[in-house]
Amino acid sequence: MGHVITMQKINGLYLITNEQRGTALLSTVARALKSGVRVLQYRPKHIPAAEKRSTAHSLRKLCTEQQVIFIINDDPALAHEVDADGVHLGQQDGSIAEARQLLGPGKIIGRSTRDAAMALAAEAEGADYIGFGSIYATGTKTDAVQVGPDGLRQVRQAVALPLVAIGGIDASGIDAVIDAGADAAAVVSAVMSDPQPQLAAAELALRFNRRLPFPRGRVLTIAGSDSGGGAGIQADLKTVTLLGSYGMSALTALTAQNTLGVHGIYPVPPSFVAAQIDAVVDDIGVDVIKTGMLHSAELVALVADQLEQRGLLAVVDPVMIAKGGSALLNDNAIATVRDQLLPQAYLLTPNIPEAEALSGRRIVSEADMLAAAIDLRRLGARHVLLKGGHLAGDPVDLLLTAAGLTRLPGERIVTRNTHGTGCSYAAAIATLLAQGQSLPQAVQQAKHFIHRAISTARPLGVGHGPVNHYQAAREL
Repeated sequence: MGHVITMQKINGLYLITNEQRGTALLSTVARALKSGVRVLQYRPKHIPAAEKRSTAHSLRKLCTEQQVIFIINDDPALAHEVDADGVHLGQQDGSIAEARQLLGPGKIIGRSTRDAAMALAAEAEGADYIGFGSIYATGTKTDAVQVGPDGLRQVRQAVALPLVAIGGIDASGIDAVIDAGADAAAVVSAVMSDPQPQLAAAELALRFNRRLPFPRGRVLTIAGSDSGGGAGIQADLKTVTLLGSYGMSALTALTAQNTLGVHGIYPVPPSFVAAQIDAVVDDIGVDVIKTGMLHSAELVALVADQLEQRGLLAVVDPVMIAKGGSALLNDNAIATVRDQLLPQAYLLTPNIPEAEALSGRRIVSEADMLAAAIDLRRLGARHVLLKGGHLAGDPVDLLLTAAGLTRLPGERIVTRNTHGTGCSYAAAIATLLAQGQSLPQAVQQAKHFIHRAISTARPLGVGHGPVNHYQAAREL
């Protein structure tokens, strides 16, 4: 019975605590648990017994609130005392039978291994899951032998138990681990040492979506309605659906709009926007949020608060001006975007006028674009994709992350059919992230998608016609 339950539960992002203690530890863990962590392992080292017990009780409570499995490292007695869901044992930490006798048949027991023979022995001994590693070099165990994804693949073929990959795993290496057959990926520094643990956890947890059937991933767009169908909610839902994810919406405003411009705006009360978000998130769930037209400072603040409280990963398209020139964000709202929404943004996707308004920097060159992107990251955005279509010549987009700069050159297409370009580009990125792609992969593919959507656009209306979502999605 216990093994059936474990097979279902030990999967996804498996977080192991580091040397943090007290309120710092609890704060980091609380933020990470909101964002897709499935298992938490408390790994106290060199901590007084009373503090260890107190912290374990507090972590147990946090895990219960977030429905996260709570595992104690190496200490069956502590696991029994705090009623943890289980214990993880190293090779020198006693027998599985002894731990089972103390904890009872309903608890989860894992064992660390580093080769197929050890994994088979742990399976025969009665382990509920196998910890295997170190996959990559890691600072938490300097003497660990690296086995790599190939070693993981061999163990996957040898044992049927849930397999947790351990050691040096971060956003750059997790895909290889998942593709090699790991049910879960254990991380320490990649989340615990990150200044934004909730976004770090969400980014890693999403990568497991790459295994899901289509429609893969759930995307909620919070934006205005475009009655002409070229931008806003309509463009977002077309993009999400055609690229293979499940799309949902929270409308922030109704617009009377066509290819000639915005002829009227009817705002939705912020309380009703919140009701839409709550209804979707609390029932269906959300993998990635994409924001568009937020219109007012009150609404911007509401969305920022939702992102922070729920630990949701968001692609923020700071829509300010419609294609026809109508203002879609008032001055007070721009300040609120800068002060409250940017610190909650996983990816900010401004064009040049929007980047100028948010950074206060004049942008007339690619060097200015980079400087503005640096400014926007300093203001709190985790990653910035600054789109260069407003500069002369062939457009270049810049993706700036903590890992560095990626330059994304493109070819300028001479056409008036570009309505919905920014909405659709950001929605495509959100969709691909929800499907388990890395950020660089998602941005590269989304750029190809929007390029084809523009180049294959068919003229509709007499103004700025919409892009061709259908043909671009077919080609992608």
